Amino acid sequence: MKIIDTAIADVKIIVPKVFGDARGYFFESWNRKEYENVGIRCEFIQDNESRSRFGVLRGLHYQAAPYTQAKLVRVIAGAVLDVAVDIRKDSPTFGRHVAVELSAENKHQLFIPRGFAHGFAVLSQEVVFAYKCDNSYMPSHERGIAFDDPALGIDWHVQPDQWILSEKDRRNPCFAEAELLEAEA
Repeated sequence: MKIIDTAIADVKIIVPKVFGDARGYFFESWNRKEYENVGIRCEFIQDNESRSRFGVLRGLHYQAAPYTQAKLVRVIAGAVLDVAVDIRKDSPTFGRHVAVELSAENKHQLFIPRGFAHGFAVLSQEVVFAYKCDNSYMPSHERGIAFDDPALGIDWHVQPDQWILSEKDRRNPCFAEAELLEAEA
């Protein structure tokens, strides 16, 4: 596999080796030893999958300590614009984001370490999105940031009149008012 650095050092794009022939293709979407060899050390404990249609925007989501989560995300069918926002108060890239197109075609994955808010916008007619998490989901520690906060400057590649949002995501606080993360012990 190949690792591509992003504008935020801890967020990595993973390009797997894909083996294809007349029958189709094969690739390893997770191999603990291979990921550890490139500096990604996580004990993932949960896999999640969602299906959404064009214009759906999910995020920006994260969990407060001690339930922060690292994620390894990918697209099984379709395409998304995937976004990770650094919410670590002590980080030199605090408040900055990385936006990457993930698709079934490019098979890229995005590793998002703990300390980031995450969201995605569906760019294709439909998407099947999968992600691994290294900590359990805890509803009492679930937090969010307004996806459209001008302070973040995120271009979601979907026009505002096409956004499809949950009521919860419509009510998330702006970045300046969100409960952001202190460094974990």
